[in-house]
Amino acid sequence: MKYVFVADASIDVPQIYLDKYDIHIIPIEVNFGEERFPQGMATREFYKRLQESEVIPKTAMPNAYKFEQFYKAYVNNEDYFVVTLLISMEMSPTKLQAQMAAENLGMKNVFIEECCTTTIAQGAILGELARFCERTPNVKPDEVIKEFYRLRSKVRLYAVINDLKYLKNSGRLSSTGAIVGSMLKVKPVVSVVDGKVVNVGKVMGSAKAIAYLKEKMANMDKSLPYYPAHTDNLEEIELVTKKCSDIFGENQEKIPCEIGYVVGTHVGPKVYGFVFFEAE
Repeated sequence: MKYVFVADASIDVPQIYLDKYDIHIIPIEVNFGEERFPQGMATREFYKRLQESEVIPKTAMPNAYKFEQFYKAYVNNEDYFVVTLLISMEMSPTKLQAQMAAENLGMKNVFIEECCTTTIAQGAILGELARFCERTPNVKPDEVIKEFYRLRSKVRLYAVINDLKYLKNSGRLSSTGAIVGSMLKVKPVVSVVDGKVVNVGKVMGSAKAIAYLKEKMANMDKSLPYYPAHTDNLEEIELVTKKCSDIFGENQEKIPCEIGYVVGTHVGPKVYGFVFFEAE
């Protein structure tokens, strides 16, 4: 049996996984005012436009039709099992659209579940699940599903936000949180807790941000990769990663990533942070 992986475009999948595994992304529309991009935008193009535009972009979740069009090629084919890993239901009801598509087709050879997170964390779950399938010959769907839930319970995301106006305008964070985060030189740290974006801390200056991130990564599973992540902020995340180097395992795999247009719409530019798996 071959495992096919599909996700909505809120996911950010490292290129090493895209190059190696059968991974498909259902596009999410992004709009800058009246200007629509139904198939999404390339990362570089998006951040250039975001920096230049006075309009805060908005995204629209994929509908059941988009999932149905993808699923049609695999419906009840015993050679395939389709693993569908989606954004948290607290952020978007995309899972309901995928379920509707599968029900419309009478599809049985499919697993549809929310990752209770998004962006690089969602991609890390998918990538590790694909690796699990690769190194486990003749693995059964119920074993794959069990491994998914194990990975989902372990993944962690922490990010230092540059400008909370994007989260505030997208409704992903309360106005109070945005006001606190806008204080001079104070940068909020956000995480995803129970599927929700939560302001988990505030830091003033790079040194305190690094200390905070290192504290959160203290119980990291060093047998799995860690993911330095950013939104149009490569120079800073490279510097921060170097300053956090003592926390990582000697041979631990590093997979740098850039957050794409969907989550970039909601967090804005100049964000940096880490995704990793906690030890059990």
